[in-house]
Formats: sequence, C-alpha cells, structure tokens
Amino acid sequence: MLYQADLCNGQYKNPVLYADYSDPDAIRVGDDYFMVASSFSNAPAIPLLHSTDLVNWRVVNYVCDALPEYRYINPQHGSGVWAPAIRHHGGEFFVFFPMPDEGIYVSRTRDPYGKWSAPALILHEAGVIDPCPFWDDDGKLYMVSAVSGARKGYNSVLRLTCLDPVSLLPLSDNKIIYDGRGTIYETIEGPKVHKRGGRYYIFAPAGGVKGGFQAVLRADNIEGPYEIRVCMRQGDAKTNGPHQGAWVDTVTGQDFFIHFQDVYACGRIAHLQPMCWRDGWPVIGRPVAGQTWGEPVDTYDKPDVRVRPEEPCEPENSDDFEGERLSYMWQWNANPDDGWYELEPEKSAIRLNAVRANALRQLSDIRNLMLTKWAAPQFCASMKMNVENLKAGDVAGMVSLGMIFGGIGLRKNVYGDFEVVLISGSQEFDCQEAFTKSEETLWPVDEQKLLEAHYNILFEYNVEVTSRVDVLERKNCLGVEVWVKNSPRETITMRAYYLTDGVKSEIDGAVLTFPARAGRWVGVKYGPFCYNKPLAGTETADASAPVKPDEAQRGYVTVDYVHVTGGRA
Repeated sequence: MLYQADLCNGQYKNPVLYADYSDPDAIRVGDDYFMVASSFSNAPAIPLLHSTDLVNWRVVNYVCDALPEYRYINPQHGSGVWAPAIRHHGGEFFVFFPMPDEGIYVSRTRDPYGKWSAPALILHEAGVIDPCPFWDDDGKLYMVSAVSGARKGYNSVLRLTCLDPVSLLPLSDNKIIYDGRGTIYETIEGPKVHKRGGRYYIFAPAGGVKGGFQAVLRADNIEGPYEIRVCMRQGDAKTNGPHQGAWVDTVTGQDFFIHFQDVYACGRIAHLQPMCWRDGWPVIGRPVAGQTWGEPVDTYDKPDVRVRPEEPCEPENSDDFEGERLSYMWQWNANPDDGWYELEPEKSAIRLNAVRANALRQLSDIRNLMLTKWAAPQFCASMKMNVENLKAGDVAGMVSLGMIFGGIGLRKNVYGDFEVVLISGSQEFDCQEAFTKSEETLWPVDEQKLLEAHYNILFEYNVEVTSRVDVLERKNCLGVEVWVKNSPRETITMRAYYLTDGVKSEIDGAVLTFPARAGRWVGVKYGPFCYNKPLAGTETADASAPVKPDEAQRGYVTVDYVHVTGGRA
C-alpha cells in the first residue's frame, strides 16, 4: 500500500485518507459507511467511497457521469460540484450538491453501486452552496445551506429552506437562521443538520479553510434561535484548520467525526476524530480541559463496528488497464466524450486518441487530460506509453496540473519527426476567471534510440517534500493573525526515458522540475495526455473553429500502466 492508515494493532493514524477528498460527508446504513466529496469541474463527478470501519476506504462509484451543464464541456477550474451531502431516507440514497454558478441539484438511487438518477436542479440560484437535507419526525423536509462570497458578495450566513418531500422543490423563501458576519464565526459554511434528544444540531466550520475551526449550533426549533460554540480547533495539535465534515455513529453507540485538513499542494485530506457529548454539546477530538472543544488526534482506537475485520486498503492509485471499465482513480479535466479513449483489456492497455485542441488553448485547459490524485505525502509514479501511432501535430506525455503546471512528452512535427516537448506554465485567477500563461521548449529526439525502444517511453513523476514552513494565512475580523504552521512544501520532478526491453535510458534534456502548487480549490493532479494542435502552415482560417480531424487523420498513443510507489524512484 502507498499510504496505510490502519496500524493493524487496533488503532489507526490520521489522516485516514492522504488524498484530496475535500468537504467529506458520510452516513451509516446498517454496517456500511458511504462518503461523498467535492469534485469541482472534474468528471465523472462526486466520488462515492465505501468502508465498514471508517478507516479503510475504497472508491466504489461516482454519482454523476458528467456535470449537468453544457459549459463543462470545457474545464471550468474552481466551479462545478462543491460540498455535497449524502443522506438515506425511505430506502433511497440522496446526494444534494451545489454548483455555485448554477444552483442546487439532487441525484438519487436505491442502489449506491449502480446508476444514479440524472441530476435535477431544485434551486436555480447562483451563490448558494453546501446544501444539507433534513427529514424531520413530522415528515417535513428542510434544507440548510450557506452562501459563497465569490458569487453573492457576502458570506458567513446559514439559510433554511422548506422543501416539498415529493418533488424536493422549495416551498418557502430562504430564511437566514444564523449570521456570523463580524464575529469569530465569519466564513461559516458547510452545514450538516442532525437531531438528537429533541434538539437540532448544525455542524458547521468557520474561520476559513486552512486556519479555521469546527463549530456547532443548537436549537429547540429548526428555525432557531441557535446557540453556537466551538467544538474542535487545532490548539496544540499539528492538524491545521480542522474543517467541515460528518458526524457518524457505530452500531455499538460510538460517535466519530470525519473532516478534512487543507495541506496546500496535495489538497484536502480526510481525518477521523472521536466525538463525545458533554452537557448536550458535542466535543470533537481529544477534549481540552476547561474548554468546550477538543483537538485533533494523531492516532486513536479503531471504531468498534462489530463486523468482519476490514482488510487494510486505500483508493486505487495504480492501474494496469486490465478491466472492462476505467478505474475509479481517474477523472477528466472536463466532461468526457466517448471518443477520447478505448480500453484494450486484452492488451492490458488504454488507447488515448489525439483530441483536437484550439491552437490558443493552454495545456491546463486541454479537455481530455486524464487525471488522478496524489495519494501520499511523497511518491513516484511511472507510466509506460507507446507513441508509434502519433501523427503530425499530435502531442502526448504526462501532465502535472495545479496553479503551477507542467508537461513532458513527445510531439510529431509537420515533417513527421519526433520532438521532445517540455511545457511549463501557471494559472492566476481574477473574479473567478483563469488567466494562464505557459511556454514550450522543443528539440529533436534520437530517432535511432526511439526505434530501438519500439517507440516505448517511460515517464516518471516524483513528488518530494523538500521543506516545511509557517504560513501567515490571513487576519481574522478581529485583526488576529492566523498562521498555518509546519505546512509541507513539495517539489515535482518529471522525467522521460526511452524504454528498451524493460531498460530505461535518458532522453537528453527530458527533465522538468518545479514547485508544487495546488489548483483552484483542488490538490495537484497528474496523468497522461494526448491531443492535436494545428502546426505552422496548417491552421484553419478560423482559429476558434471546433476542428475535428477524420479518423484517418487522428493519431493515438497506448498506455500500458501507471504504477505508484512510495518515495523517489
């Protein structure tokens, strides 16, 4: 295993998932736990994870094959699916999810491992986020949500909406039930609603993602008024910004809380905390004497679930392409098209077609980037690719996608010769729009060595923690500095080799090194790419036209495997 949270001695360590499963929400149905997480503009959307012990998790499905709006045919970094909520009611699973530029959607199913319903838009309103449904004892259905400052111009409020239990459409206007503006609870968001002992509890993080804390609200009526207090903060623990998650219990009566920690480049990784109750209030983590809150634990006893022991496992992070479907480890940079790839399980390979890209499009905005998450603090990924069937204008290789991005690969020029291509670039955002710049370096390939390798190329992707630093994240509304201490800083190194009879030899100059920097609300992702751009002298008259070459003109590559190991190769 690349990263193992199960210590195999009755305890586990945090995080339980060292991968970017941000804004987690989870439920227990019998002996099974199901968890969903944000997926932003990547597709398929909303990963569904399963566990029987809250420590060992696998991805078992996606809720949506694609995002439900046409504009996601192109990458929309930072948009898409934010903070979904999963609930089980009346024998059905429901996932409520926001798309901050569109509104609130719902998808449902009776079989979480099967096909989920097409997303239904139940609230058409930009800027409403983090919806959580709640079916009360009297059969009424409510939804609590938050507000995105980037879309509304204000945030830090929680809203209540009454929904029709059948159609799920709103029956009432949105009522603000808590306003944290100008208080330590600024940026309150991610509400999750529960009922215990006749009281209503809303778990909601506040104070910002990287340097905030977890709060809880309590009321005797779902409409309020609500009391509020902090139930978990970093304190002396090493886990910064314990943020947004899910209260779950066990069949034996224990309570736990799943939340995330933002570690910058890797994204938002998932932790599991014990939870107890004091005077009708939850305390998450290790209780702090004389305070209302707890602090995150590094290790703890595994939950008492009284089911068969779960074998240590983790989400898939290596692939030999031997299955009949694409592994759940992969997502695309935009809504996928069937013509982008073909699985060839009889050859243990995947064929990636050279999808035509606009001449002005940067690597970070190529639609058919095939991406996977980092799955450990540091690791090496090796990928074998055959480039023999590339055609003029085709470019293929390996990409690392974040605010700083890079690509290393081979390109076939107008003369039919191969060239090494190194791509270095960066993204900046202003008013939610991406502004991207990049540069390419090209030079000839040793054609004899490429021929001797039968056009097989080995790409390596190394992630190494090179330092740890203290970061001044912001000042809160009271003017107090909020620091994130000891945060990792990683360096990415990408290399390409000729692969001849299993032996690798360097391609001169085929190395790229750069600092890791997370994407827009997401961790760095990496994977293979294959696209086609017009070459000099072959452009169409209209550079913006969606040119799609005939099948006879389209090149492709095959990828035999992506293997991941810990540390540097």
